[in-house]
Amino acid sequence: MKEVMAIVRMNQINRTKKALIEAGVSSMTAMEALGRGKGLVDLTLLKGAEQGYEEAIAQLGQSGRLIPKRCISIVVPDKLTSKTVETIIDANHTGKSGDGVIWVMPVFDAISVRTGENGDRVLDDF
Repeated sequence: MKEVMAIVRMNQINRTKKALIEAGVSSMTAMEALGRGKGLVDLTLLKGAEQGYEEAIAQLGQSGRLIPKRCISIVVPDKLTSKTVETIIDANHTGKSGDGVIWVMPVFDAISVRTGENGDRVLDDF
């Protein structure tokens, strides 16, 4: 099992949900998130701030504000990991900064609270 976690633009969440459902992935969790990518930080200011320059620290606080995003978490059987990742990429790729990021992490077990079942039986399987 794998957890596929993705950060996507707010205005892409409905498109992403629809694409996942069409791909057979109906189970997901979505949360509001705030963040920024590496492209929105002035690395010169960051380096100056790390070296203790007060001017850089003050300017860094004014730039790189956090942007509203959506965080999606989906646990899928190993065999569906690639399809889930590809679906998220297809639904969100514009080629511009801010398209998002995806992490894939191992999951050791999944347990249904209602039935007590565990493992892949609890997950979407198509």
